[in-house]
Amino acid sequence: MTVKIVARHPGGVFVTGTDTGVGKTWVSLGLMAALQAQSLSVVGMKPVSAGCGRTPGGLRNEDALLLQRQASVAHPYERINPVAFEPPIAPHIAAIEAGVRIDFARVERAYRTLAASADVCVVEGAGGWLVPLSARKSFADLAERLALPVFLVVAIRLGCLNHALLTVESIERHGLPLAGWVANLLAPEIPRARENIEALSARIRAPRMATVGYTPKPTLAHFERAFSGEAARRQLAAITPR
Repeated sequence: MTVKIVARHPGGVFVTGTDTGVGKTWVSLGLMAALQAQSLSVVGMKPVSAGCGRTPGGLRNEDALLLQRQASVAHPYERINPVAFEPPIAPHIAAIEAGVRIDFARVERAYRTLAASADVCVVEGAGGWLVPLSARKSFADLAERLALPVFLVVAIRLGCLNHALLTVESIERHGLPLAGWVANLLAPEIPRARENIEALSARIRAPRMATVGYTPKPTLAHFERAFSGEAARRQLAAITPR
């Protein structure tokens, strides 16, 4: 059974993952490209990043820059990534060390501006679903505040069943619709990969939008092709205002 998508801000989606390094950014870019291929305008957002380089223009995160470049509409970097920290550590720890508080209202204002400028806004989290952003709040709470349907990126590897199912359970507990999930194969040889994907498909009510095969060098085209299937097209249509 497909979970019905009900979002306060039509035309947006929150991309999360089972862990860090599972391919969220490339899946987000592929998703953006697939929507653009349907003649839709798309913008990307990385609300909070930790692991930024210093530049003359300020702190810059590689993932956020990729989302900015892929967008159909130009926006200043600070709107794409309103909260940026230099050290590649948990965001709430980076915030404590920097002596700042991650302001959800500021993030929401940036999101509203981005979403108003395009047909779809793809919002990418950092790390996993419950990565803390403060003493009490996490990315899950941020997604809940934005009231966006969620796409889950599952890294197919040892431990993925537990990680994926716990994440799905938490998404549902937060009252957000899981619009779909993506199986991303991160290695050329993964024992029982097919069986693991089948096990997840049998237990996750939302559709598997795509299975991304292993590639030693990720490219936009590789991930865009993953969204060419019928399940992906149906779910992309569901998040797109018409």
